[in-house]
Amino acid sequence: MSASADSILTHLRTVDAERRRRAASPELAVRVHGLKAYQQRRFAHGYEDLLRSTRYGPAARFFLDELYGPRDFSERDAQFARVVPALVRLFPQEIVATVDVLAELHALSEVLDTATAGHLADAHVDAAGYVRAWQTTGHAADREMQVALTLRVGESLDRLTRNPLLRHTLRMMRGPAKAAGLGELQRFLESGFDTFKAMNGAREFLATVGSRERAFGRALFSADPGHLGDIALGQLP
Repeated sequence: MSASADSILTHLRTVDAERRRRAASPELAVRVHGLKAYQQRRFAHGYEDLLRSTRYGPAARFFLDELYGPRDFSERDAQFARVVPALVRLFPQEIVATVDVLAELHALSEVLDTATAGHLADAHVDAAGYVRAWQTTGHAADREMQVALTLRVGESLDRLTRNPLLRHTLRMMRGPAKAAGLGELQRFLESGFDTFKAMNGAREFLATVGSRERAFGRALFSADPGHLGDIALGQLP
């Protein structure tokens, strides 16, 4: 098996391990769901201006729907894991590399969600409880890595849009991808490709996300949960 396939499968096994931990503890599973829902609200609140933007709104919505929030991807991931060798064989290397980064982001996010949710009082998350849980969990470096991987996914999609041949290849992959059980991945890639293409350059969008997320991360680990006066924490609903 190729190095890319091994890497993607390793990340998917990490995701599966986190799901099994939650399945063994219904209380933890409920808290993780509450945390994910709160983080999606946090993104929607902190990026309301981008979501309203004609140019950047679709890309912000893509991030909100595909990279944040409480959607259950367990069935998709299980199908995905079974066909990784086909993915690596069928798709161009540039797309496989993007999927590898996406899988790494997915795995890290699930690990951090499990760890942070374990320090919540319950599933009803508020701003102070969210900050307290993150500070108790720690992992500031992992939070920064999460931001970096998110930006790498966006940069990869932006780079792919500059290659018309790749977009044509992606369209041609619809039938084979569906037959191989990769229909959901195909949908994600086409949606991301078209969204970033329509933006006509993602540099400013990604710079805004990176700047806000890093400022938010610094504030998250330094704030007093009882006095959330930091401007960056104004992104918390």
